[in-house]
Amino acid sequence: MAFFKNQFANVVEWEEFRDDMIFWKWSNREIKKGSKLIIHPGQDAIFLYNGKIEGIFKDEGDYNIESEIIPFLSTLKGFKFGFNSGIRIEVLFVNTKEFTVKWGTKNAINIPTPGMPGGMPIRANGTFQFKVNDYVALIDKIAGVKSSYFVDDVKIRITAILDQLLMRWISKEGKDMFNLQANAHEIAKGIKDDLDMEVIDDGLTITGFTIMSFNYPKEIQDMINKNASFGMVGDMKKYQQVSILDGMSSGKTSGGGAASDVAGMMMGMNMAKEMIKNMEGDEKDGAKSVEQTPPPTDTAKKVNFCPNCGEKNTGTKFCPNCGYKLA
Repeated sequence: MAFFKNQFANVVEWEEFRDDMIFWKWSNREIKKGSKLIIHPGQDAIFLYNGKIEGIFKDEGDYNIESEIIPFLSTLKGFKFGFNSGIRIEVLFVNTKEFTVKWGTKNAINIPTPGMPGGMPIRANGTFQFKVNDYVALIDKIAGVKSSYFVDDVKIRITAILDQLLMRWISKEGKDMFNLQANAHEIAKGIKDDLDMEVIDDGLTITGFTIMSFNYPKEIQDMINKNASFGMVGDMKKYQQVSILDGMSSGKTSGGGAASDVAGMMMGMNMAKEMIKNMEGDEKDGAKSVEQTPPPTDTAKKVNFCPNCGEKNTGTKFCPNCGYKLA
């Protein structure tokens, strides 16, 4: 990136327009008679003299210093000088577009979660957008000490505080720690507002912040997936039963070290307790049904009528009235 001067004019220009550059300062140069200012699309040119803004040019094109720039500056700010020996002035070229930056947590964030003493380790990723909105603040806070400023400079500043904001807003808006994506919009909105307050003094504004996804540890994600596949989200009793049955059918336990072994042992004990409880309940129900069914007695005899004479009898082989054989 360089500015050049030929035999005809001193050209003030941001020659190599870089998409990742927020501003670049043309300084310690002399503007003489015949100089020319060139503004490319997506640029604003800010004239600075003695550290103060003397004029802002937002329309792209070529400007002749003597006939177009100086009359404007003189009318607007009373900025008058001659061109016999030239004068040193600074021109700050500002990229006016909205920048989109990808972000992601470098390390897992431990979110306080009931039942998990160490917290829930979560990662997240997404994008944020920003742009320059206040030239005065930008010059006072950044351009006054830097000759250039890049998107990466803003990204470093944002990511330095992003973990704390994620922890704060996940804890506040994350109503279901196992389904944070459902509350991603509310979490992102809170973070956007906080980030905007962080950079507003630098002349920047955060125009958007999105969370693309939340990522859980593999063990937690496997549990979530298994719950979803069996349609049992929130029913830990059924999840434990299915896990034990899966272990029996596969002949092995899922890996995961001592913590996983202890969890499996606890689930097995709970499963056994449930099975014993169910068996005891079945036995009680069976005994109750047996008690309610009266045993057959020998005194209860079938009543018959003789087909020959119609006399009633009580299970004898011959009719006591006419002697007809009944059986």
